[in-house]
Amino acid sequence: MPNNKILQIENLSISFFSQKVETAVIRNITYHLNQNEILGIVGESGSGKSVSSLAILGLLPKKISKITSGNIVYNQTDLTRLSSKAFQQIRGKKIAMIFQEPMSSLNPSMTCGKQVQEILLQHTQLSKQAAKAETILLFEKVKLPDPERVYNAYPHEISGGQKQRVMIAMAISCKPDILIADEPTTALDVTVQKNIIQLLKDLQVETQMSVIFITHDLSLISEIADRVLVMYKGEIVEQGKVSTIFKTPEHVYTKALINSRPSLNTRLKTLPTINDYLNNITKSDIITPEARQEKHKILYSKPPLLEVINVEKEYISKSSWFTKPQSFKAVNNVSFKLYEGETLGLVGESGCGKSTLGNAILQLDKATAGQILYNGVDITKLSNTEIKKLRKEIQIIFQDPYSSLNPRIPVGEAIMEPMIVHKLYKNDEERKEKTIEILNKVGLSEDYFNRYPHEFSGGQRQRIGIARTIALQPKLIVCDESVSALDISVQAQVLNLLNTLKETFGFTYIFISHDLAVVKYMSDQLLVMNKGKIEELDDADIIYASPKTVYTKKLIDAIPKGL
Repeated sequence: MPNNKILQIENLSISFFSQKVETAVIRNITYHLNQNEILGIVGESGSGKSVSSLAILGLLPKKISKITSGNIVYNQTDLTRLSSKAFQQIRGKKIAMIFQEPMSSLNPSMTCGKQVQEILLQHTQLSKQAAKAETILLFEKVKLPDPERVYNAYPHEISGGQKQRVMIAMAISCKPDILIADEPTTALDVTVQKNIIQLLKDLQVETQMSVIFITHDLSLISEIADRVLVMYKGEIVEQGKVSTIFKTPEHVYTKALINSRPSLNTRLKTLPTINDYLNNITKSDIITPEARQEKHKILYSKPPLLEVINVEKEYISKSSWFTKPQSFKAVNNVSFKLYEGETLGLVGESGCGKSTLGNAILQLDKATAGQILYNGVDITKLSNTEIKKLRKEIQIIFQDPYSSLNPRIPVGEAIMEPMIVHKLYKNDEERKEKTIEILNKVGLSEDYFNRYPHEFSGGQRQRIGIARTIALQPKLIVCDESVSALDISVQAQVLNLLNTLKETFGFTYIFISHDLAVVKYMSDQLLVMNKGKIEELDDADIIYASPKTVYTKKLIDAIPKGL
C-alpha cells in the first residue's frame, strides 16, 4: 500500500523558557496527516494544540521556546531543520494557516483585496492586474457577497464572518497542500459557524488539500473531520476515527469533553466538569418538566421586576456632501416582561440588536422610544444622579473580563472599587473582608486578592468579573456573551457558578448569547431576536422543541450536535 502521509509528527517535544526555567509544553507527541483528509485536533486552552501547529509552520517564538526532540516531516522534508529563508518558500505557499481572530490577523490599514493580492504577488509569477482578478475570483469562491466591494473594503467595514472568509481566501490563494485552521469559528454565530464549516469542507473536496482543524469543541469536530486526536496537558490521550471517539471514547478526558457541554435533551441541575470526571464524581440530578413547571407557576405569579414596553433604538448615520443621513433601527418595537428570580435568554445572530437592547436596559445607551419600567419606575426618565443609584441594582458581566479589568490594579482592589463608589460598608477593612468572602463564593481563594489580572487564566478572570459584579448585591444582572470565549469545561464551571449564585442571592438574569445550547440550558423564557425585532418569545424548552419561525429553526439546526 503506498504511503499517503503528507505530514508526519514524530516524538515531538517542545519547551518554553521563563527566567531560565524550562517548562515542557508538548511531550513526545506522534501523529500523521494523510493526503486529502481533514484531521481534527481537540483540547482546551493550554493543551498544546496551537503550539504544535505553530511548530509545523516554524512560527514558535525563537527566544523563549525550542523543539527539544522529534521531527516534523512534510513530503520527505524535515521542517525542524529548515532555515528561515527556506521556510519562506513553504509557509503560505505549501502550508497555510487560518488564525482564530481575523481582526488581529488582518492589517487594519490595508484593504482586504490588497492583502490577498500581496500574497499572490509574493508567491506566484502573476502580474498586478492578474493578481487582482484572481483575488476577486477567490472572494467569489469563499462566497463573499459583492466581491468587488469587499476587495476595496477595510477589515473594520465588514462583518466577523466576512473577515474570516477573507482569511480563508488568503490561506487558499496559493493552493496549499496543507491548511491549518486554528479555532476559525470560535467567536462566530452558530449560523455563520455552520457556513464556514461547510465552506471549508467544500473547498477541501474541490482542491483535495489536507486540513488540520483545531478547536476546543468536540461536537464541532464531528461536523467536519475524518479523524480526530484529543490533546490534554501537552500529550495526545486518544486518537482515531471521529465516529469511534464519539461513540466509544476510552480516555476519561475525552468523555469529559463530550459531556461537559449542556445537553439539548435533558436538563441537569449541575453540569459535569472535567474535574468531576477526573475525580470520578457523577452528577445526574435532572430537572424534570414538572418541577420546572411548578417553579414557573410561583415565579410568574408575582409582578414583573422589569417591563420593556415598545422600546426602540435608532441610529442615524452622518451625512456628507453627497449623501443624506440614513436611519437604522437596531431595536424595533420590543416588549417583554422579566420576573424576579428568572433567567431570560436573549439569542440571535450578530447585529440582531440583543446587545443594544441590553445596553438600553442598563442605561448605557439611551432608548430612542418606549418605556423601561424597573420596579414600576420608568428608568428612561431618570436623572444622572438617579441612574448612578440604579447602577447598584442593575449590573453587567462582560464577554471579555480581561479588557474590563484594569491591568494595573490587583483584583482585590478592583472588586472593592464599586463598593467604595457606592459607599458600601463602614471602611476598607470591612470591604476587604467582604471581598475575600465574595472571592471564596466564586471559587477563588484569599491568596488571589493581591494578584494582577494577567496572572489568571480566562476562566479565573471571568470569575473575577463575576465577583466584581456581585460585590454590589444587584437585583438584575445582564450577562453579555459571558461564557462565549471559554473552554467547554470552564464554561460548565461558570454556568454552574451563575446558577448557584442565582439560588444564593436571588439574582435575576438577562443571559445574552449566540450559543443556543447554552442559552436553552440557562433560561426559563427565551427571546429570539432578528433584525431588531422579536422573532419568538416563549418557554425555552417549548421554543427548542417546536420553533415557530424559519429563523429560529435555522438557529437550532446550526447547533453542532455531535454524532
